[in-house]
Order: sequence, then structure tokens, then C-alpha cells
Amino acid sequence: MNKTTEIFVSDRMQTGYRYQLEEPTGKNFAGDFNPCYTPQEMLEMGVFEGRYLNDCRNEFPPEWYRNAKISEKADPRLNFFGVKSRQPLGVWQEKGWIYGPDPRGWFQWYCRYYLGRRLPDTDQTQIRRWRGFARHAGQVRANCYPGDVFCRPRQRQALLQWSHDPLI
Repeated sequence: MNKTTEIFVSDRMQTGYRYQLEEPTGKNFAGDFNPCYTPQEMLEMGVFEGRYLNDCRNEFPPEWYRNAKISEKADPRLNFFGVKSRQPLGVWQEKGWIYGPDPRGWFQWYCRYYLGRRLPDTDQTQIRRWRGFARHAGQVRANCYPGDVFCRPRQRQALLQWSHDPLI
């Protein structure tokens, strides 16, 4: 990337926020952060009941939405595993799980990080949270037969929504 690109955000949850893209898209991640899927792949596979980042089309690349499973109303059938697997944003806010300048939480942070935004303190916190979420993969491995993707579908959907491999 030769020059810094600035992104201006204006959506239902955030107006007037702007950030710099300091790294090439999808490159130069922290060494301990290796997600299984790109944001585009996650949206295409079916995450958050089709109800996430729908009003952010001006911020993110149009190709992310071309084959995304999105809806105006939350629809668990759009999730990869066809089950509800999320808590309302209000719960995340009450529990203090929203960090930095990303009012929608981890996935919004990941989308911006993937694009090339870097915020060292926020990035460190979110990557630590992503690594900690791997414990759910351990629970799937401990309680499901290998290849039985119908075992623990909510936990598998959550793994996908954190860009961990749900098909373990």
C-alpha cells in the first residue's frame, strides 16, 4: 500500500467516525491471529441471522455483499447451521464486551482490521478475545464425533461467527 486510505463511516450506529487503512487488505495480521475465514466468506456462509452490517455497505467492499446472506429481519435460517446463535447487542453492551471504536462488536472490529485498520490496544484486546473463543472448539471436539457437523450447532455457529473452523 503506497498511500494511506481514509475511511469515513456514516451508518445507523456510527456517524462522523473515520479511520486510516495502514496495511494492505487481508495482509500483515498479528502473528497470533489467523482467522479461518475472511469477512466476505463469513457473510456468504451465513452469520448473525443475516442481520449484521447491512447498513454499512458504503464502508466495506461491495463484493462482500454480492453473495452475502442478509435480511432486513433476523432470520436464523440464514445462519450456516440454521440456528439462532447470538445475543442482542444490548447484552454485549451490558456485559462490557464492546471495545474500542466498534459499536457492533468483534465482527465489526475484524472487518476493519481485515481492511487494514490498526489500533494496537484495541487489536490486542480483540485478538486475545478471539484466541479465548477457541475453547468452544475444544468443547465440540470433546463432545462430538469427528465429522458430525450436526452436533452442537449453536456452538458451531458461534465458532463461525468468530472465524474459527466450525466444521471440526
